[in-house]
Amino acid sequence: MTALPATETAAWTGASAILFDLDGVLTPTATVHEQAWQELFEGYLASQPEVAGYRESDYFDHIDGKPRFDGVRDFLASRGIVLPEGPLDDDPANSTVQGLGNRKNRIFNDIVSGGVEPFEGSVRFLQAALERGLKVAVVSSSRNAPAVLEAAGLSHHFAVVVDGVLAAKEGLPGKPSPATYEYAARLLGLPTEECVVVEDAVSGVQAGQAGAFHSVIGVDRGAGRQTLLDAGATLVVQDLQELVP
Repeated sequence: MTALPATETAAWTGASAILFDLDGVLTPTATVHEQAWQELFEGYLASQPEVAGYRESDYFDHIDGKPRFDGVRDFLASRGIVLPEGPLDDDPANSTVQGLGNRKNRIFNDIVSGGVEPFEGSVRFLQAALERGLKVAVVSSSRNAPAVLEAAGLSHHFAVVVDGVLAAKEGLPGKPSPATYEYAARLLGLPTEECVVVEDAVSGVQAGQAGAFHSVIGVDRGAGRQTLLDAGATLVVQDLQELVP
């Protein structure tokens, strides 16, 4: 078998743990999130004819990788719109930050209810990490992470899952803050310097770069190789299979 380039080998050699983002890294649900956000905001903006419509670039510019309600706020801010917050369990029919976020969540869950097929290359990389004795965790801004892991048949691999619900409970700021990744390292009982962050979103790569982690592996699922490198990725691959000897 052809030897891997030294930079790719070094990206996780000597590490004790791999901290995976979920959507777009382990599962193709990033595209489902993107679809759900588009459906949400196209519907909402239809009642705001004086405001610029939803564009494909809006997902990566304002939403990707962030906690759900931060994504709502930041997208609305890009259009100069300020809405009431509303209660956390606000009705999805209401035009509030929480209502829109809950509406997006309903759309997302409707789409993934039929099951989720994980990326084959990511599963091979996960298996290779486990075979090497590395610890693993999932760090996701999504409040749906446990359900998505279960639907993908991966939940049994991850005793540690830091999702949007746990982050809110612990008062942890979302990505691009490194706080959720640092919290996962603590739950694994490891210093951050021994943990590799694997991310596909700019905000997630920035989170890894902002902390004292072993390395940050970017997975280019659409953000762009150079964009992820500029955000602080140690290296960027198109598929995690590239890192398996």
